[in-house]
Amino acid sequence: MPLLHHRDRIGGDLVIEVAFTDVSLSLGDAAGDDVRAAALAQVAGATGATPVLMRQVHGADVEVVDDRRTSATGCDAMITARPGVALLARAADCVPVLLADPATGWIAAAHSGRPGLAAGVVPAAVTALREHGADPSVAWLGPHVCGACYEVPAALRDEVVAVVPEASSTTSWGTPALDLGAGVRAQLASCGVTDVRGVDACTREDPAWPSYRRDGAEATRFAGVIWSHR
Repeated sequence: MPLLHHRDRIGGDLVIEVAFTDVSLSLGDAAGDDVRAAALAQVAGATGATPVLMRQVHGADVEVVDDRRTSATGCDAMITARPGVALLARAADCVPVLLADPATGWIAAAHSGRPGLAAGVVPAAVTALREHGADPSVAWLGPHVCGACYEVPAALRDEVVAVVPEASSTTSWGTPALDLGAGVRAQLASCGVTDVRGVDACTREDPAWPSYRRDGAEATRFAGVIWSHR
């Protein structure tokens, strides 16, 4: 089975590529250092780029990656214009969001879970790119828990929906839920990003992807990966 799935590519003077790992690689913070390092080595080999991880905190902070370091601390979005750097957004039900401006080569990776959706991490990443002279025109949404599976208390749904109305949902068994993907798509649309490409998979329903809702603390993490090269 290939290491990277659902690959996409935008050609030009600077080629931008995206892909997603799956349950076969353990990239979570709970994984042993040696296990995670081995997984990152495989990502590096498959992409030809240096992988950069975030210590994701379910917020909306954005960090600029301007050298070849291998981690960013305490943020949920990263941006870079450096070729040969692979930005990773990890998830196990949350939405990994990848952004690109093919004209300038700027790219971003964001982790949008329930708190990040409400905090606006994806719009924050778009804003950060624009502040650096980029205009992201393409976005990719990775596998995530669907709106029919992501049950939450009614008060929590109301709290998020007050900020992102499009995230309102109901489970297939009739209880309050959130549709994170619909919420992210609405935020992208409000930012003017209209070329949105998604992977049609629910992490809770499809065992090919890690899911905290399905597997609890035993769940690993997969990653959305975006990188550029000449």
